[in-house]
Amino acid sequence: MKFLKIKNKCGMDLGDTEELYHSLGKFAQDRFGFKKPPVLNLVSDGDNAMKPLGKTAYYDPQSMSVTIYTDNRHTKDILRSLAHELVHHTQNENGMLNDSGYHGEGYAQKNMDLRRSE
Repeated sequence: MKFLKIKNKCGMDLGDTEELYHSLGKFAQDRFGFKKPPVLNLVSDGDNAMKPLGKTAYYDPQSMSVTIYTDNRHTKDILRSLAHELVHHTQNENGMLNDSGYHGEGYAQKNMDLRRSE
């Protein structure tokens, strides 16, 4: 079952795992009720991967896409990131991310509305 549009920009072999991403996406839609599945971008960033507190994933409400950094990560950890970002996708569809406050680095600490969403 294909549910998400996956853009595999990292070249990771999805042979044994692709179905897990689609299955989680469909489960989240059934549970959370979002209408349109987001695009899933799987990316590689070696510099980010070397940082102890490097980025793991983010949601872009404008493009309705989830980007996940995959370097040195186990599939179940990538799936946890996807689940977290699917909540933000649901929040976006429900209008909860329509905030005009601060969106830069440290947004979750500086913008109280976005802090609640996070």
